[in-house]
Amino acid sequence: MAGFSGTKAAHIVGISYRQLDYWARTNLVIPSLTAATGSGTRREYSYGDLLELKVIKNLLDAGIKLESVREVFRYMRNNLNTDVASAHVVISGSSVVFCDGENLIDVLRNGQGVLNVLPLSGVKDSIDAEIKSMGWQVIDDVVSPVATRVVGL
Repeated sequence: MAGFSGTKAAHIVGISYRQLDYWARTNLVIPSLTAATGSGTRREYSYGDLLELKVIKNLLDAGIKLESVREVFRYMRNNLNTDVASAHVVISGSSVVFCDGENLIDVLRNGQGVLNVLPLSGVKDSIDAEIKSMGWQVIDDVVSPVATRVVGL
């Protein structure tokens, strides 16, 4: 499985390295492949980590406060049986609601109206396109270098 350095992960997701570093140091997203263990060590992020990072960025871009995003991810990790990128999320003011089948679950418990829907289905396509632009391929959520053909003599 291919991993991504912090610099590459930040670029693919569209955030600054400093922002990524802060999220890792505060345990919002812990790199699944290699976590930093001290000065001079490098984090290595998986494809799934990139999807989570992009969802975090989308929530922040939609106006959700970072502490609320932390609560959303705590809830998702503990209660949802689906991956983050395929979850259905509804944003109403400062409230975040998940659509779990026929149930709407208000994660932050402070809002009932539905004003804005944040589609997360494009997260995977966005990450895949950025990875492909770097000369890699994604097949069944596995990232690998693109095979090159050697033309015979």
